[in-house]
Formats: sequence, C-alpha cells, structure tokens
Amino acid sequence: MAIEIREIKPTHSQLKQFSLFSTNLYKDSPYYVPALLMDDINTFDPKKNPASEFCESVLYMAYRDGKPVGRIAGIVNKVVNEKWNENNVRFGFVDFIDDEEVVDALFNAVESWGRSKGFDHIVGPLGFTDMDPEGMLVEGFDQVSTMATIYNHPYYPKHLERLGYEKECDWVEFKITVPDAIPEKMVRICEIVKKKYGVRNIKYTSAKKLIADYGEAIFNLINEAYSELYGYSPLTPRQIKHYINMYVPVLRLTDVSLIVDQNDTLVGVGIAIPSLSKALIKSRGKMLPLGWYHLLKALRGKNDVVDLMLVAVKPEYQSRGVNSLLFNDLIPYFQASGYKYAESNPELEVNQKVMSQWQYFETVQHKRRRAFKKAL
Repeated sequence: MAIEIREIKPTHSQLKQFSLFSTNLYKDSPYYVPALLMDDINTFDPKKNPASEFCESVLYMAYRDGKPVGRIAGIVNKVVNEKWNENNVRFGFVDFIDDEEVVDALFNAVESWGRSKGFDHIVGPLGFTDMDPEGMLVEGFDQVSTMATIYNHPYYPKHLERLGYEKECDWVEFKITVPDAIPEKMVRICEIVKKKYGVRNIKYTSAKKLIADYGEAIFNLINEAYSELYGYSPLTPRQIKHYINMYVPVLRLTDVSLIVDQNDTLVGVGIAIPSLSKALIKSRGKMLPLGWYHLLKALRGKNDVVDLMLVAVKPEYQSRGVNSLLFNDLIPYFQASGYKYAESNPELEVNQKVMSQWQYFETVQHKRRRAFKKAL
C-alpha cells in the first residue's frame, strides 16, 4: 500500500495519537523512556506551549493501510534564526518504522513545508527550544534513556545519511560513579574559590520559598550561561513562569544547590533529580491507573541513579572553579540518598568547560547523539 501523509490538527485526540506513536513503536524496548503523556500533548498544543509565541510548527503522521507507521514535526524557531542569522527549519519528534518508503515520505513532507516558507536548510532533531529533547542517538543503543533525552533505534541515523543529511553537531553523555568521598582536590579548590570570590552555597527546604527568592533568577541565569551554546533559544518570561510551575514543585530540594555572591545574587545553580526512567517505563508515560505511584516512588523513595538536569554558572565565573561548590554540596546528599551513579545528560562535545568538571570522577562516555543538517 502507498504511504499516506496526514497533517495532524491541534485537537486533543489527534495530538494524543501523535504522542502515543513512539510509545507504541517502542513498547518492547527496555531502553526507551516515554515522555509523560500529558506533558507531551501540551508541548504540541499551540495554546499551551509558551514557545508558540515565537515558533511555528506543523505535525505529520505517515499511514499505510490506515495504520500509523511514522511521525515528524516541522518547527520554525524565529528567535534562534534571527539570533544566529540563519534561515533554518527544524525537524523533531521524529519516529518511524524501518522502511525507506515511510522515511522518504515523512521527510519529503517536512522538507517541502520548509521550502514553501523560504527556508534554505533543515536541521534536527531539535525541539521548539532547548527545554525539549534534542539530538538523534548514534551511540549507546544498549543504554537506558533518561526522561530528558531521545531514544531511537540504530536504523534512524542510517536513513538520515541515506537522505543526504550530514553531521551538524554532537552531544555526549557520561555515566558518573558517585564517589565514596568528595575528591580532595575538589575540596581544596572549593575553599580557595569561596575565599577568593566571596561565594557560598545556599539550600532550601521549601519549594515555595525557593520559587519566591530565586525562581525567576534560576532561569535568567540559565539564559545567561547558555546564551552562546549551539542553537540556544532564550526563555521568555512566559516560558520561565511555565517551567517554574511545572518543575520546581517536584524537585527533591536536597538535590538542588545554589551559589550566591556577597550580595546574595545568584551566580551558579546545579539541579539534579532522581531518575524517573524506570517509573516512566513502567507507567508507559501515563499517570493512571498507577503511573503516579511509580513516579512518586522514584522521586521520594529509594533510587540508585540521579539525573544531572543542568549546571549553570554566570559567564564571568566560568572556568574559575565555581562548579566545585556545587559538587561539594551535592555529593554528601547523593551518598545519603543511596545514588550510585549520575547521568550527565547531553553536553556539546565542544563544550570543554562543562566536560572538564568530570575529571575528578570515575566516568564512562556511554552515549552520543547528533543533530543533522541538509540543504533544501
């Protein structure tokens, strides 16, 4: 049967079908971690995703004999194009069976959409912003994914290369062994940095107070620290409010470390979260009937893996050892929580400032993911 491409409309039922395709495709995979379904649907709904203020998008699904066999999104991030003086359309949220006809139909649809709007390159997989999963897995297919990353079969990048897509950039990920003790050199650096720059760690026991004191400051710092990273899309005030309400209330605050200067201005932040991978696999991304229980158990109960969601340091303090304060603060809590390993999540392979912080730990670079680019 010929492949039929249908444009998905922003109704709940159609967005749910688009979201569930990947979960169904990977139902037998022990490595794929589904997104939380309700969050996924909201991401694709222009009325609920604050990035729609500056992004345009289209969703396509491929069908054979009435059965869904693939999906893809086309996205235009106007802010990023203007910031980097580029004329790109993005593709993202792409999944498909191992079939050339299906893949060709999906990418032809999104490439044609991009050409019709006057764009000269297509790049991806990328989301609306950096808060969405990005990068196609090219190494580490036998590793469990994290809640913040994409998992895909090994045949995905082969199809991209067949279609003429080439490497744009790579991210790498590390599995880090939580040490029995804070490395001595890191302790010494921490003390030197505190005295030299007058900075210190602060902790919170109340999410409400953390939001009141530093909620907006955390995301403003992320904007500042990540500004020059590949394709970074600055978070708007509406996005910041959205992510504060979405993420901060569920954080385990012992896994959050803030660094402030003598004026109590935020200069660094490290945010980790107990791994939700196993819980999301068990629940298949659904809160009901027992998904909430698995997620709550992962967040509040015993867990041997912690995801390092982000580290952000003010540019003027980068490469000055300030990161040592974050790990001096967090490692004892990691030990007390029973974490054995930490997942770094994706880091640009050219970002030596970030990767240098792992030199004090036992690490394995176990995953690599890639953004591809093609002229239209």
